[in-house]
Amino acid sequence: MAATVVVAMLVVALGAGQAGLLAGNPPADLGVTGGKLKAPSTTPNSVSSQAGLWAGHPQQVMSGIAPLPLRGTPAEAITRLRAVVQAMPGAEVVTQRDDYLYVRFSTRWLGFVDDAEFWADPARQVIQVRSASRLGASDLGLNRTRIERIRTALQ
Repeated sequence: MAATVVVAMLVVALGAGQAGLLAGNPPADLGVTGGKLKAPSTTPNSVSSQAGLWAGHPQQVMSGIAPLPLRGTPAEAITRLRAVVQAMPGAEVVTQRDDYLYVRFSTRWLGFVDDAEFWADPARQVIQVRSASRLGASDLGLNRTRIERIRTALQ
């Protein structure tokens, strides 16, 4: 009986994911404002290289991650970054400018969506990054792992 319930729950979850019901809504406030990307999520399902700029934020310490290296001009760095992320499973480039890249990552089976932003910060000569899950409180470290894989691929 318990096994039947578990199987039924898995089927429902897969169906919901395939129907797009677990994708969540895209944030309306992505982008760079005043030299900052959007603040990290208030739950531990995001990372941000600018987490320290949001004083008093509940995830200021936990969501911190180092920015990516900026090699070449901002446009060259963003172009290289785009090539790396496009090779990753579930990646869809939504917006690209000479200094900014917004990528939506979707999981294959359940259709959960993470929004990742990258900004070539001219003052610090780095690529600032923010990556966050749209739904839930935990991402089991997926956003951090993804950004570190991108860092490794760029080296």
